[in-house]
Amino acid sequence: MLTSWIDMSDEPKSAFDLAMERLRKRDAEQGVSEPPSPPSDAQKAAIAEARNVRAAKSAELEILHRSKLATVLDPTERAQREDDYRRELQRLSDDCERKIQKIRVS
Repeated sequence: MLTSWIDMSDEPKSAFDLAMERLRKRDAEQGVSEPPSPPSDAQKAAIAEARNVRAAKSAELEILHRSKLATVLDPTERAQREDDYRRELQRLSDDCERKIQKIRVS
């Protein structure tokens, strides 16, 4: 058999393999690390919990916001309350994303 004396590493590489080697080499030169490993089951559960807390707080905020808006007729005050509501939602989202990043790193 001819294949018995051919070393497998001497076989020609596909275009995909060559491209991947170049990308790995470029990443190594630029100091880019390997992609992070997928989250563990515990991390997935913690991330889901953080997202559930954000959803619950967002729903609570929306209910409170709507009840406040029902009593306000002045357009400038309504606009101010809308801005406050959007800022608070953004803060909740940012807090959640920070928590998720901490979970992924740990």
